Amino acid sequence: MKVINVAGVRPNFMKVAPLMEAYKKSNQIEPVLVHTGQHYDESMSGLFFHELDIPEPDINLEVGSASHAVQTAEIMKAFEPVVLEHKPDVVLVVGDVNSTIACGLVAVKLGIKLAHVEAGLRSFDRSMPEEINRILTDSISDLLLCTEQSGVVNLISEGVPEEDIFLVGNIMIDSLLKYIDKAKQSNILDRLNLNHSDFAILTLHRPANVDDPITFSRILDALEVIQRHIPIIFPIHPRTRKNLFASYLDRRVKRLPHLRLTHPLGYLDFLKLMSSARFVMTDSGGIQEETTVLRIPCLTLRENTEQPVTVEIGSNRIVGTETEKIIEACKQVTNGHSRNFQIPPLWDGHAAERIVKILLDRL
Repeated sequence: MKVINVAGVRPNFMKVAPLMEAYKKSNQIEPVLVHTGQHYDESMSGLFFHELDIPEPDINLEVGSASHAVQTAEIMKAFEPVVLEHKPDVVLVVGDVNSTIACGLVAVKLGIKLAHVEAGLRSFDRSMPEEINRILTDSISDLLLCTEQSGVVNLISEGVPEEDIFLVGNIMIDSLLKYIDKAKQSNILDRLNLNHSDFAILTLHRPANVDDPITFSRILDALEVIQRHIPIIFPIHPRTRKNLFASYLDRRVKRLPHLRLTHPLGYLDFLKLMSSARFVMTDSGGIQEETTVLRIPCLTLRENTEQPVTVEIGSNRIVGTETEKIIEACKQVTNGHSRNFQIPPLWDGHAAERIVKILLDRL
């Protein structure tokens, strides 16, 4: 069986890497790894792949950044010849980025089976481009591979045949569990002069938070108070840095001595940092999942989440972007937060093996 595996951004590779290993063990699948080049940064090159044993892509489409419409169209144009040349039995896409829906559309229109990893996740917020990508990709997929039970429920309610839906677990956690021991060797705490559990982490990258100066300013109002009580490490996303300076909010950040901006960190360094933090504030879906397994309290600076299981079990709290709500949530989590919650079913490091078995059984 030949499977084309699509990745467009760095987190996609953390999901595809366990699959590539599982394919090799099965000895029944010929994988082709395609990097669309939707995002590129230096940490996506050499060190990232070699450090984490992620195979170099077989094909790099080098599409680059653009508007949603242009980027999606360019990925489709570049991906179609790849499918025609390789004639795969199935195209496998992960997540909810533009590469996911673009390559999914190409595959289905060429009569190729489509498998979607992380199917069924819903924030029910159609102002998020990712939500549109999720809904559309699921609607055309042949195999829908879910990380949590909410995904199964959502797909059934949307009319997807139950025999096409599989609860396989969280493939991002496959990577986390594989590399957690290696991450412990990172010296990031020493490099940043930090003590274990004596700091918080912040990540922000979603347009709703960083493109709107008013929303961004409300979050900074909260950070101004929080950083007086606990240092906050802020590995800043390029998009966030650009908007910070464009809106002149960088002047406020410079006046906050315990809000420490760093460049984006490598996976192992960030995993070590995250596992050592008192708590994490984020608008990332993936970090909500990773903190759950690491048993680190997570405060989500959004009004919704596509990972509701993290809220249900108590590892994650939806805080929003109102200043006082963020401050109050940080007070509560600093003063005590139970870490005795149950890890969601099948978040056990074996999702990739289950996916490969389904591919072989069904296709």
